[in-house]
Amino acid sequence: MTTTAETVHAASDVELSLALVGSEIAETAAEVDLRQLSRLATEVQTAGNSATGRIFVAGVGRSGLVLRMAAMRLMHLGFDVHIAGDTTTPAIRSGDLLLLASGSGTTSGVVRAAETASKAGARIAVYTTNATSRLAELADVVVIIPAAQKTDHGSTVSRQYSGSLFEQVLFLVAEAVFQTLWDNDATPAEELWLRHANLE
Repeated sequence: MTTTAETVHAASDVELSLALVGSEIAETAAEVDLRQLSRLATEVQTAGNSATGRIFVAGVGRSGLVLRMAAMRLMHLGFDVHIAGDTTTPAIRSGDLLLLASGSGTTSGVVRAAETASKAGARIAVYTTNATSRLAELADVVVIIPAAQKTDHGSTVSRQYSGSLFEQVLFLVAEAVFQTLWDNDATPAEELWLRHANLE
């Protein structure tokens, strides 16, 4: 049985952890270059509003899960969005946009997707920590999230474990892109909701 002293101590630990995570997210998000993020939002809007353009997203692990959430939001805006690797995802082509995330910028599957998209003539937008990576080299637009890479266990950038800060801020900036596009679109939330999944 947990004693009152232990409960208070646990609550205190959680409070400190919550403050740590929140402060690291706020500090890192504040360092994201808003011009880079604005260019990425423009790329998404251009592809999404094109009569023939489509948006593809690709990422692995937790970064991939964040991009899946971003893809859902873009679908709510009425954009033609596809997740790389799904069985119904079509071939990418010129006029499309591939949106990628990799903290290191070296994740093999993500880099291969960028290389394929580049050969097809598609535009490429990337979230990464590594401005000199192969992934960044292939991109038309790069947003640098100044967080520790997941293998940088001795980092002074973050006290959190294995890439958590990158993924947290990735979610935040992806939501900011969606919010910006929605604010400019001004479609009522009730209309966006009509596109929400109903086979859940």
